[in-house]
Amino acid sequence: MGIFDSLKRGLKKTKQLLQTDIRDIFKSEGRLVDQAVLDDLSEVLIKTDMGVGPAQEIIDGIEENFKTRVVHPEEIIEHIKNDLRKLLEQPVTPIDFAASGPTIIMVAGVNGCGKTTSIAKLANMFSQEGKKIVLGAGDTFRAAAVEQLNVWADRLGAEIVRGPEGIDPATVAYKAVERGIEIGADIVIVDTAGRLQTQESLMQELSKIFRVLGKQIPEAPHEVLLVLDATTGQNGISQAKHFTEAVQCSGLVLAKLDGTAKGGVVVAIRQQVGLPVKYIGTGETAEDLALFDVDPFVDALFAEEELAG
Repeated sequence: MGIFDSLKRGLKKTKQLLQTDIRDIFKSEGRLVDQAVLDDLSEVLIKTDMGVGPAQEIIDGIEENFKTRVVHPEEIIEHIKNDLRKLLEQPVTPIDFAASGPTIIMVAGVNGCGKTTSIAKLANMFSQEGKKIVLGAGDTFRAAAVEQLNVWADRLGAEIVRGPEGIDPATVAYKAVERGIEIGADIVIVDTAGRLQTQESLMQELSKIFRVLGKQIPEAPHEVLLVLDATTGQNGISQAKHFTEAVQCSGLVLAKLDGTAKGGVVVAIRQQVGLPVKYIGTGETAEDLALFDVDPFVDALFAEEELAG
């Protein structure tokens, strides 16, 4: 399956909401754009969780360009797509690899956000590129997370560094980087325990892991990826702000996009957080991770044809 088809599948629920509702509003024969139409359209856009501000910006543009005209759905969709491209504008931002030695990637997020699965998807992507990987099982409070990571390490032929349950996660992070240097790994991915952004002591623990990694390799961690669960919608904005204060997040991985009609949350995040969206999860298998690229993302949101089979 190509990237575009993967995006279409991952965005299916959001796509269906947008396509169905916009076409219902405008009908195939078109409709006069009046205040009632603008209000209906605004409601559809807000349902995707893009936020009131971006939705209003799109509505203002439609009012300026189309009010008192009979407009067909295709014209409105094209206009919305152009506005979304502007609202989402960012360069494609893959992992920033270290100039030499292992690239250290620290991964953070709240409980249940899809963090461990996202790490497995990243590891799979790097494995496909022929890179040697070490995984640091830093979620030392949840045995299931360590076991899940262990299964993925076995499957991908990656090394895993783990410690006894309850050990200081900074110790595991330290040992993972130490092992990465020892075996000449290309990438070390350090998992961390899920935590709420309001749990001050746990956020301080996260800061400690960040500092420990920097003591071993001055530029490390080279990436701090925050995993956000797309199904939580705008709650992700608060998470992103708090985590970035604690550990200087460099980018976002948006997980579980396939499980929600709130795909518009990417717009809200880009507008309010300022961090680049690096990758998006488009399904449940190890291959279902896509580099975030604005143009195919927007096109997939409005793609009409369905996948065969």
